[in-house]
Amino acid sequence: MTIVVTGAGSGGHITPVLAVAQALKASEPDIQVVYIGQKGDNLADIVHKEPAIDGHYAVSAGKFRRYHGEGWRQILDLKTMALNVRDAFRVLRGIWQSYWLLGRLKPSVVFIKGGFVGVPVGLMAALRRIPYVTHDSDAIPGLSNRIVARWASKHAVALPKELYSYPQSKTVTVGVPLRPEFQLVTRKQQVDYQRKLGITDGGRVLFVAGGGLGAQRLNLAITSVAQQLLQEFDNLHIIHQAGRSNQAEVEQLYTDRLEADQQSRVVVLGFAPDIHHYSGAADVVIMRAGATYIAEIAMQGKATILVPNPLLTGGHQLKNAEVLQKTEAAMLVSDDSLSTDLPLVYSTISTLLNDASTRRTLAANLHKLAHPHATEELTAILLEVAKRSE
Repeated sequence: MTIVVTGAGSGGHITPVLAVAQALKASEPDIQVVYIGQKGDNLADIVHKEPAIDGHYAVSAGKFRRYHGEGWRQILDLKTMALNVRDAFRVLRGIWQSYWLLGRLKPSVVFIKGGFVGVPVGLMAALRRIPYVTHDSDAIPGLSNRIVARWASKHAVALPKELYSYPQSKTVTVGVPLRPEFQLVTRKQQVDYQRKLGITDGGRVLFVAGGGLGAQRLNLAITSVAQQLLQEFDNLHIIHQAGRSNQAEVEQLYTDRLEADQQSRVVVLGFAPDIHHYSGAADVVIMRAGATYIAEIAMQGKATILVPNPLLTGGHQLKNAEVLQKTEAAMLVSDDSLSTDLPLVYSTISTLLNDASTRRTLAANLHKLAHPHATEELTAILLEVAKRSE
């Protein structure tokens, strides 16, 4: 049996794909798991190193650029129009490539996590009558999945299925597939994580998840308030995941803005495959409101400050944050505050670091939203659909 998995564009797509691939191989070692990615994707090397992936291919794909809140103005933007026209041809090329690739692989089922590459792969799977299952992590489904939704066998979703416009009979809530390393972190385990990172003074840890799209504003804000935080808390350590493309810049900002003794309490990461060690060591997490990040931190049970990116298409991070705010599972800071109200950013972090009771409440409420068996449930769905097709 061959199962194709696809998803590209961000770590939020790749991480669940790899978790599913690992679970499929653990469930039935003879399955051939093949990954189809997008040409030029800078995350492809991560997939190539994954032992659960038996083969990997890339097809052309394109992005339809539209920005939340921009409305009709973006229609008049010549650069945006030109890029969209160019990428339309890339999609056509990807459709042709996907048609022949799927014909060669003959998969029993295709798993479409999302991202631009899901469009050519999904459309050609439908044309070849190959069943496929989509997955949406966010409260608002991505455009790629909406385009191919009509012919999907199942729609797996992260949040209550009533929030989604898919046919309810084909929609099932599973959560977000995560690697098994993400588990609820007890106080003892947190201390163990800290010791592994060389933090032995019993201090507090702020974990900044700034990698990915829209990260620059969050990165700049945190490096701007870091000196004040490190002065207030002489046992505070900052672990800052800046993203690979931003790592050197963020390291330089800390060097320019901090004293030498303060710099010794800051760690800047690019991409870390063992990121659960760093987030597991944290007392407070501040991050964007991407669904995979939220699922990982919810599983670990961490007090979290969300800064949703309002510019991403459909406002899906705003919707994610809204869901968590209603359940008192996270604190929110607006994206505007990153550039216009740094004192608010500082005071929100400082207050939470000082308030153990609020941290426990937020962590407990967020953990209630976790789906510990998401990977296993989604794997079971894929195997069921695959076996029906044989």
